[in-house]
Amino acid sequence: MSIEVNRYKCGYCGACVGVCPAGALELVETWIEVDMSCTRCGLCAKICPVGAIKVFQ
Repeated sequence: MSIEVNRYKCGYCGACVGVCPAGALELVETWIEVDMSCTRCGLCAKICPVGAIKVFQ
């Protein structure tokens, strides 16, 4: 996985899902799923209002 979502911090607002240009994120019930199309652009981490996403290069 190229990004990590901290489930304890995440408020599941879906902001990251809407900003992902690759469509790699999906809000599923109470977690964020990341698929292999993630390009590690970092937009999801920048938009996350609670800082729950880390991007690994």
